[in-house]
Amino acid sequence: MRQFSAEYLETTREGMWAGSREALSDLRLASRERVLDAGCGTGELTRVLREEVPGTVVGCDADPDLLARLELPAVRGDATRLPFPDDSFDLVVCQALLINLPDPDAAIGDFTRVSRDLVAAVEPDNGAVTVESTVESEPSLARRARERYLDGVDTDVTLGANVRERFEAAGLQDVRTRRYDHVRTVEPPYSEQAVEDARLKATGDGLADSRAELVAGDGPEAYERLREEWRSMGRSVVEQMQRRDYRRRETVPFYVTVGRVPGTRE
Repeated sequence: MRQFSAEYLETTREGMWAGSREALSDLRLASRERVLDAGCGTGELTRVLREEVPGTVVGCDADPDLLARLELPAVRGDATRLPFPDDSFDLVVCQALLINLPDPDAAIGDFTRVSRDLVAAVEPDNGAVTVESTVESEPSLARRARERYLDGVDTDVTLGANVRERFEAAGLQDVRTRRYDHVRTVEPPYSEQAVEDARLKATGDGLADSRAELVAGDGPEAYERLREEWRSMGRSVVEQMQRRDYRRRETVPFYVTVGRVPGTRE
């Protein structure tokens, strides 16, 4: 399983559900009695569930360092071998977990085992991310970096739009999917995180964090060329920020897929 720092998870998921939560409507959160957030990480979705669910919400993650930052009920455990008896919850849900597992079907199977009603997944299609920017070179460079990264990563980080088929293969019924676009914008006044992201672009350090995957996808020479172009783009970002001209919009498509455990009723 791919692992991420708490800072990375908090940054990438910041504000995801700050606007509409309509995409979660098929989870019927207002009627839930006991909910599990599998692979909860730093708890961005867990906190949303706590706000919407009248019953108990439990987080579960394999990383003890992430759980230590979670100020909510949580249990350490592997998503493919959950430490709960059969039928322990009336909803098991995950967010951006299946894309990071070498065997997402094993996790879906165990979600089905411990749920007595619904199973849900909120998963992105990271191959369909779009970037708009006032720095002309940034969208094309972001696309190139993403394509190389996808070639080098060893899990399916694009599977969001295909979770429905996996749910149905696991025997889940009445499977439904809604698309939800997580839009992240950078504009004046710039946050501390936005300024730090610009610095990482200008130095190339941010791209270096994914060096192994990028090299695996396209080789070391192509990586060095991309990194040099990335740094040049980053310097343009910093210059525009200094003039307060820089704006960026990134759209990540998520798919909220919900299925019913066989033998239960609507």
